[in-house]
Amino acid sequence: MADNTAFSLLKQRSIGSSRVVFHPDQSSSTAFAGDMPTTSLYIHIPFCTHKCHYCDFYSIVDTRDRQEVFTNRLVRELGAQARFTGNTPLETIFVGGGTPSLLRPDLWELVLKAIHNSFDMSKIVSGQGEFSVECNPETVTEELAQTLVSGGVNRASLGAQSFNTEHLVTLERHHNPEKVPIAIQTLQDAGITRCSVDLIYAIPQQSMTDWEHDLQMALSLPIDHISAYALTYEPGTAMTARLARGEFHKAPDELEADMYNHALSILRNHGFQRYEVSNHAQPDAECRHNLAYWRQHNWLAVGPSASGHFNGHRWKNTPRLDDYLNNDDEGFAPICEHEPPDPRRELMDLLMTSIRLSEGVEAQSALAKAAMLQKDKDLTRAAIMCHDQGWLNAASNDRWTLTDEGFLFADRVAREFIGAVMED
Repeated sequence: MADNTAFSLLKQRSIGSSRVVFHPDQSSSTAFAGDMPTTSLYIHIPFCTHKCHYCDFYSIVDTRDRQEVFTNRLVRELGAQARFTGNTPLETIFVGGGTPSLLRPDLWELVLKAIHNSFDMSKIVSGQGEFSVECNPETVTEELAQTLVSGGVNRASLGAQSFNTEHLVTLERHHNPEKVPIAIQTLQDAGITRCSVDLIYAIPQQSMTDWEHDLQMALSLPIDHISAYALTYEPGTAMTARLARGEFHKAPDELEADMYNHALSILRNHGFQRYEVSNHAQPDAECRHNLAYWRQHNWLAVGPSASGHFNGHRWKNTPRLDDYLNNDDEGFAPICEHEPPDPRRELMDLLMTSIRLSEGVEAQSALAKAAMLQKDKDLTRAAIMCHDQGWLNAASNDRWTLTDEGFLFADRVAREFIGAVMED
């Protein structure tokens, strides 16, 4: 929990010409989260060597001319955000992007030093916590790996996406598949023993045989976590523009579903259990940081475009690097969005994310919150309908969990739940 000094702050952050008030004192009485400790931190590093055509995360092509000024700004924001944890040790840190591994090792040292100076890192240093960094296989070096380990990093997530060079070209991924095992070995030799690999399926022209090869290549690596995502065509991305121009066709829905089920079967046979729609892990190797998101815990967020959640408040930092660098309110970043505590929105968020987890929704807790909004009967009817469709294992148990078929319709189930608690 944040200390009294932090709770007494009234921060105003610029959004263009307007001002947004973010007052943590408002959180304790109205948000379902209550005074939940803040034990997670997300850091966004926006630099990339190339903008992948399917990616809608904020990133810019790195020319190395702004890495140093960005790092200095990030260090100031880390110090400002730290006051919201008080004396509570961090349990998870996740550094995403962009390509965090593109940041120079000497600048990484400054970031890691700032984290240790600003936050209680005792749980992470002792091995009880999780400190993850996203890495591109091409940018992993011995120097980088040793620098990360010296700062407490104990988990790496590598964006392999595919081991087929033709499909990587389609995705505009500029790395050699042979670099993936080399990068993992480099990280593990340095002491980062926990590694995850990201894969993408339903790529245009990708066959089931191609997908099988990608899965087997990933399983041949010394990793304990695999994220397998269906290719999505996000608005405003180059991939979506190419699709609209007819340069390729989307994979058929039936093939996408078959690929999902095929991955589930193969990964289960190799000891990887699905714990979220797209995430599979060996026992006790789940990404604890992402679980904090999906369980609607508190997390702080620093860096351009980073989104945070603090006792019912949600905010997003400006997604423009220039705005981030040139606006410094006692270290805080300018924000472009802020949502104050709202019990209805928080219940909707909880239903949307929890249903994607294998552990599902804690039904009685969700219904109690829905009752506060006079929506418990509507939510019960939605659960019964989803059960009758074969998507939920049961509609009356302590937890609402998806069936194997239900995982294919997770977004539909979430929409039914959210629709049940929305205002008329």
